[in-house]
Amino acid sequence: MPRGGAAEAALVYTFVDSYRSADVKGVLPSALPPVLYEGYMTTATTSQNARTHAKQMLNKVPEVTIWFWVIKILCTTVGESFADWINMNLGVGLINTALIFTVVLAGVLGWQLATKRYVPFVYWLTVVVVSVTGTLYTDILTDSQGVPLALSSSVFAGILAVVFGIWYARERTLSVHTITTRPRELFYWLAVLVTFALGTATGDWTLDLTGWTPGVSVLLPLGLIVAIVLAWRLGANAVLSFWLAYILTRPLGANLGDWLGSPSGDGGLGLGTAVTSVIFLAAILATVVYLTLSRSDVIEANDLTDTPRALNPARERIMLGYYGVVAVATAALLVWAHHQPHAAAASEADSPAPVTAHLTPKQATSPFPPAEIAKFRTIAADTLAKLNSGNQSAATSRVTDLETAWDDDQSTLEPKSEQSWHFLDSEIDHVLKALRAPTPDKATEVKALNTLLTSLG
Repeated sequence: MPRGGAAEAALVYTFVDSYRSADVKGVLPSALPPVLYEGYMTTATTSQNARTHAKQMLNKVPEVTIWFWVIKILCTTVGESFADWINMNLGVGLINTALIFTVVLAGVLGWQLATKRYVPFVYWLTVVVVSVTGTLYTDILTDSQGVPLALSSSVFAGILAVVFGIWYARERTLSVHTITTRPRELFYWLAVLVTFALGTATGDWTLDLTGWTPGVSVLLPLGLIVAIVLAWRLGANAVLSFWLAYILTRPLGANLGDWLGSPSGDGGLGLGTAVTSVIFLAAILATVVYLTLSRSDVIEANDLTDTPRALNPARERIMLGYYGVVAVATAALLVWAHHQPHAAAASEADSPAPVTAHLTPKQATSPFPPAEIAKFRTIAADTLAKLNSGNQSAATSRVTDLETAWDDDQSTLEPKSEQSWHFLDSEIDHVLKALRAPTPDKATEVKALNTLLTSLG
C-alpha cells in the first residue's frame, strides 16, 4: 500500500477509527494488520512533526558569516557615536535620553518580534538601537551614579551569566542557529543588550587603566578576536567562541570610531564624529542592501535544527585552557600598562601650554554660538559637582565628554575666532591635565574647573 498520499492516510484513519469503535477495549495500534499499522505510524509521525513545527518559526537572526561581523562592528561604531551626540546635544540629560531610547528600543524590538522571518533592515536597525541604549545604560552608571567602571563591568558580567544560565537551563542551547521560538528570541535580545552594556563598560575601563591613544586601543580587542577565531578553528566550543567575539566587537567598534574621529593631536585620524558616522552609516546601508538582495545570510528552513560540527571533548577542554591563558595574559598586559606613564599625561606635562592673551568671559565666548558654550558649561559644571561629591572616577570620566565635545566642534569654532578658541582650549587643557594627573590634587582640579567656568560665563 503506498504511503504519504492523502487518500491513503484518510483510509488508514478511517480503518483505525472503525477498529476502535467496535468496542475492542485495550487494542493498541500495533494490533493492526502490519501494512495498516505502518501507514498509521508514518502518518501520525508526520502529523506530530507538523504540529511541532507549527510551534516554531523561521530563524529570525542572520547566519554568522563574515558579513555578520562586518556589519556588527559598523553598527557598534555608529551606536557609540550617536549615543554621545544625543547625550551632548539633545539637552534633556543623560537619564531622560536613556528613557527616550528605551521607548524607541521597545518599539523597534516590537517590530522585530512581529516579523515572520529574518528581515535585514529590521534586524540591524534593532542592533543599532540596542547599541545606543546599552551604551547609555553604562553611561548612567558611570557618569550620573558614579559607579566605578570596574564594578559596572563586574555587574554586567554577572547579569550576562545569569541570562545565559536561565536561557540554557530552559532551552538547553545558546546557539543562534536555534532562535526558532519566542522565548529563545527574547533571551537572545536580552543577551545582546547586556553584551553591549558590558562591552561599553569593559572598553572604557580598559582605556582608563591604560591611557592608550585611540589607535593603540583598537589593537587589544582586535587581537583578542583573532585569538578567538584561531581557537575556534582549532576546535574550541563554537557557541562560547561566538559570544566571546560578540562581546569584544563592542569595544573594537567604539575604539575604531574614536581613532577615526579623534584629532590627530590625540592619536586619531581627525575625521570628526560627524564624518565618521556618515561613512559608517553609508557602509551599513550598503551592506544591508546587499544582504537583502543576496540573502547570503539567511538561515534556510531546512537548517533550523542545530547541527554542530563533530565534537571533540578533549580538544574543547584544551582550547578552554587556551582561553584561560589568553585571559591571564590580557590581565597581565592591562596591569603592566596601568603602571606605565600614560602617554597623554606625559605629553601634556612635557609640552608647555601655548601662551595666549587673557580674555574676559565676553571676549572668550561672544564669537561662538551660545548653545555650544552652554553645552561646554554644563559638562564642566557636572564634572565639578562630581568632584565636590568626592567621586574622582566619575569626574574623570565626565571630563572626557568635555574633551570630545570641544574637539568635535574645533572645525566650526576655531575659524570664528582663533584667539578665543585657543584661549578656551588652553583652559580646557589645564582641566584635563589636573583631572588626569597620576595623583590628582583636588584643590588644583577645582581651581582649573572654576577658572574654565568663569571664562565660559
